[in-house]
Amino acid sequence: MDKILRIDMGAEGGPKVTVSPVGAYAGLGGRSLTSSIIAGEVDPMCHPLSAGNKLVIAPGLLSGSIAAMSGRISVGCKSPLTGGIKEANSGGQPAQMLARLGYAAIVLEGKPKDDRLYKIFINKDGAKISEDKSLRMLGNYQVVEKMKGEFGDKIACISIGQAGEMRLSAASIAFTDMELRPSRHAGRGGVGAVMGSKGVKVIVIDDAGRQTRQPKNPEKFKAANMKFIEGLRAHPVTGQALPSYGTNVLTNIVNEAGGYPTYNFKQGRFQGAAKISGETYAELETKRGGLATHGCHSGCVIRCSGIYNDKDGHFLSKQPEYETVWAHGGNCGIDDPDKIALLDFLDDDIGLDTIEMGVTIGVAMDGGLIKFGDADGAINLIKEVGKGTPLGRIIGSGAAVAGKVFGVEKVPVVKGQALPAYDPRAVQGIGVTYATSPMGADHTAGYAIATNILKVGGYVDPLKPEGQVELSKNLQIATAAVDSTGMCIFIAFAILDQPETFQALLDMLNAFYGLELTAEGVAELGKKVLTMERDFNARAGFSKIHDRLPAFFKAESLPPHNVTFQVTDEELDTAFNW
Repeated sequence: MDKILRIDMGAEGGPKVTVSPVGAYAGLGGRSLTSSIIAGEVDPMCHPLSAGNKLVIAPGLLSGSIAAMSGRISVGCKSPLTGGIKEANSGGQPAQMLARLGYAAIVLEGKPKDDRLYKIFINKDGAKISEDKSLRMLGNYQVVEKMKGEFGDKIACISIGQAGEMRLSAASIAFTDMELRPSRHAGRGGVGAVMGSKGVKVIVIDDAGRQTRQPKNPEKFKAANMKFIEGLRAHPVTGQALPSYGTNVLTNIVNEAGGYPTYNFKQGRFQGAAKISGETYAELETKRGGLATHGCHSGCVIRCSGIYNDKDGHFLSKQPEYETVWAHGGNCGIDDPDKIALLDFLDDDIGLDTIEMGVTIGVAMDGGLIKFGDADGAINLIKEVGKGTPLGRIIGSGAAVAGKVFGVEKVPVVKGQALPAYDPRAVQGIGVTYATSPMGADHTAGYAIATNILKVGGYVDPLKPEGQVELSKNLQIATAAVDSTGMCIFIAFAILDQPETFQALLDMLNAFYGLELTAEGVAELGKKVLTMERDFNARAGFSKIHDRLPAFFKAESLPPHNVTFQVTDEELDTAFNW
């Protein structure tokens, strides 16, 4: 990956393509590259939907190679939801294909002066941009079908649905999976709205004629990759739990721990959790002819995804992720797995972040718009977003906006972004991550659940404040580095518990690039990324007062443990001391 594809969507005479060497960005990939470009090239005070913002799409350092788990992709911009820097991460096929075409990143710049809508086709011969009015206000699934009809079925697509076109703050960007379904999403922070502001509906990638990226030391790379795979398969989380039940294996675990936010974060256990657990979904998937174990991109060996069919055996959605099941399920008081799967499909098709949508509907329920447990009412609200009605635009703008519109005091957001599926009162380490991450509330930024609940990488008591800041800080550093490699964040379970698996990852990077990277070097990369991101946010007007949870988490205790969030503001302010 030795070049960057820049497309100026606001150039005189129409969009202009420029291909340049990576230059000063050499040695970076994924999140480290997206954040470097945004931090260095975007005015932090610009409007997120203006010509001054940029959308960066970057595969990781090992994407396009035979490295297992290396197919993740990063999307960066100034977020319309948080107003700060954003990196949203997705699986799917585009990362592998872009990397094989030699692109370290696609950078969408500028903004069309009119309301034209474009598609971009990228192959070994370069990029071609053309207007396509027929794509206007189509869902992601229809868009991909049209692209298959035009370009064949050996492609990958990056697209937005209606929410992105309307530039709604909860809009996601869809990435197609191995079956060419737009079921993988860079969901968080409204990145789809930025793509919509650039006038781009879909990017089609065809890597025909290009080979897998080759390492500088093939034998050492192959040996390290095999050792890495062995470690993943030997770990109980990555080798057994996730392949068997997907990410939703966490529902029963977190519910039992009393950290499962229910009825808009009013209690920590949901009575209907067993009905929507990973075990239940896996049983239904197998019974209905779907798949309980499935990879979201080529090279995945954990295979925590799945295919969920309806009662008649027809495809309904990809296996709903834990966060999605919680957001539309327990958080809203809904325990019907089919209704939750339909909500997942609608979010994917319209192009919406499932976490933001579930929390937004929970806030709307709290405000009396519909009742908790009203699955059909929730489905209708998501459909309203797709139609672009005034109510739909409110819902599609996220939980913070909905809270203001419906007069709700308790709105679970940090920096304007909805909290994911772990209550910070019962899992204090994740509360530190929510509060202090440059991304706004984001569980993947520093996944303290691993140590607080699953006892991976040691154990820190989730109900007590001691040790939580240090835990979150170290995990945020490690995550920023992992997000730069193109690796799935779930490798963290194995590398935290197995030193030899972490060493295998280092050996892969070293063999591929001819480096001598050490664990200390990985930590330095993570710190560099976080420093850039926090500096961007500071220049955008953020201060330590933005690194806080909503006040009700400190004021109101959470059943069943009846505990509040106890990490002090002074402790939170030390999270990035290094």
